[in-house]
Amino acid sequence: MKKTVKPFYLLGVLFAVLMAGRTTLHAAPEMVPVSFADVAEQAGPAVVNISTVRIVQSPFSTPQNMFGDPSMQEFFEHFFGPQVYRNAPPQKSTSLGSGVIVAQEGYVLTNNHVVEKADEILVKLKDGKEYKAKLVGSDASTDLAVLKLSGRKKWPSVEMGDSDKVRVGDWVIAMGSPFGLEQTVTSGIISAKGRTIGRGPYDEFIQTDASINPGNSGGPLIDMSGNVIGINTMIVSRSGGSLGIGFAIPVNMAKRIYNDIRNTGAAQRGWLGIYIQELTPQLARQFKVGKIQGVLLSAVVENGPADRAGMRPKDIIVSFNGRKVATPNELQRLVAKTRKKEKIWVTVLRSGSRKRLKIKIGDQANTAGKLKAGSRQAAKPPKQEKDVLGFRGRDVTKDDAKQLRTKNLEGVLVTSVKAGSPAEGAGIQAGDIIREINQQVVKNRQMLEQAYGKLKPGDELLIKIERQDYPIYMVMKIPEK
Repeated sequence: MKKTVKPFYLLGVLFAVLMAGRTTLHAAPEMVPVSFADVAEQAGPAVVNISTVRIVQSPFSTPQNMFGDPSMQEFFEHFFGPQVYRNAPPQKSTSLGSGVIVAQEGYVLTNNHVVEKADEILVKLKDGKEYKAKLVGSDASTDLAVLKLSGRKKWPSVEMGDSDKVRVGDWVIAMGSPFGLEQTVTSGIISAKGRTIGRGPYDEFIQTDASINPGNSGGPLIDMSGNVIGINTMIVSRSGGSLGIGFAIPVNMAKRIYNDIRNTGAAQRGWLGIYIQELTPQLARQFKVGKIQGVLLSAVVENGPADRAGMRPKDIIVSFNGRKVATPNELQRLVAKTRKKEKIWVTVLRSGSRKRLKIKIGDQANTAGKLKAGSRQAAKPPKQEKDVLGFRGRDVTKDDAKQLRTKNLEGVLVTSVKAGSPAEGAGIQAGDIIREINQQVVKNRQMLEQAYGKLKPGDELLIKIERQDYPIYMVMKIPEK
C-alpha cells in the first residue's frame, strides 16, 4: 500500500534543514579564541627585553661643549685649540629590543640589528631580573643573532615550531617590549607567507596584522600551541606605529641559522658560483622557450661549482634538487639551504634541450673567483660617440676598464641615456658596458652599429650588459617608424 506524505511533515523537514544550516553558519564565531591568556602565560617567561650599550666617540662630548652645537665647537677650538676635543670622554649609545630564549642552556634568538656593534648586552626577564649576555654569532643577511646568557643552569624556554605548517588565517600572538615598555602581547592572524619585500636575497617573511611596534624587534611570533613560528623583525609604517602590516622571519629559517651559529659561530650557506636574473616574457621569447618558468643564468664563475659541472651562460635553470624554480629569490633560498659538499641535480634548458647536471655545492664563505669572459683586446683610442636607440656609447678604453674594475676591453661603454628612449625603457644606464647583441659578442661600437643596421622596426633586440661586474640580459624593442 502506497504511503502518502503529509504536507505538514514536509514543512517540518524543511524547517529542520533550515535550522541546521543556521546553526552551521553561526558556529564560525566559536573558532575565535575566548582568550590568549594561556598561550601568553606559557611563553611569557621565555620572552626577554634586550638593552644594549655602544660606546661612541663624539667631538661634542666635552664638558665645555655641553650643548653639542657646532658653533660652540668652533668657539672653543678658537680659544683653546683643537686639542680641547682630543681627550673628549666617550658617550654611551643605548638601544632596546626583544628576544626569546629557545634553549634551557640560555640561548636567545633575536634580530641582528638589535645587538649589532653592541659593547654590552643586558637581558631582562619577565620577573624583572637582569643578566649579562654575550653574542655567540649573527647573520646580517637574515637579520638574526644568537646570544648566550650566564648566571643560571636552567632557563625558561619556548619550543620552536614548524613555520611550513602555518596557514594563512591562523591566529598568532606577538610578544615583546614595544617602546621600551614591560612585556606586552598583541594578537592577530597570519596575513600572508613567503613575502619578498626587498630586504635581502633570502626574503621569505611571514606577514601578520598582529601589532609589531618599535621594541618588538627580535621578539617571537607564537601560534596557539605556544610554539615560536617566527621572529618579529619589521613593520610597514609612516609614523613609527603599527599599521597592521608586520613581518616575521619564519622559524624554520631561524632554526637553521641558530643551529649553524651554535655549532660553528656563523651561518653556513651553499654556493653555486653563478650570476642569475629573472626570465621575463621578453627574454623567454628571445631564447625561444615559450612559457617555461625558470631562472636565466647570465654568467658563470670560473672554476666554481657550476662551471665544473658544465653549466653555461644562457642556460635556463628549471629545477634544483628536484624542486621547480621560477624566480631568482627562490633559487637563492634553495641554494643557501644546501650544505657545502652536498651533491645535487640541477636541470637546465639549453638550446631547446633539457640537461641534467650533477653539482657538488661549494661554500659561500669562499666565493673567490672571476667571471668567464671572452677574449681581450688592446685598447683603442676613443671614437666619436653616436646616439643609438636613445643612448650614446664609445669603445671601452684602458682608463674606462680601470675605473669600472674590468680587464675585458671588448664592448661599448654607455655614456648617456636619453629620457623616454627605448634604451631607458629597457633599463640601460650610463656606465653599463654592452657585451652582446642578439647573442653575438660586441667588440666595439662599429659592431654594435652593424648589428643594429640589420634590424627592422618592431624587432626585439637582446642585449647583454655588464654593470659593476654583474652581467644582465635586457630586451629592447626597435621603435616603429
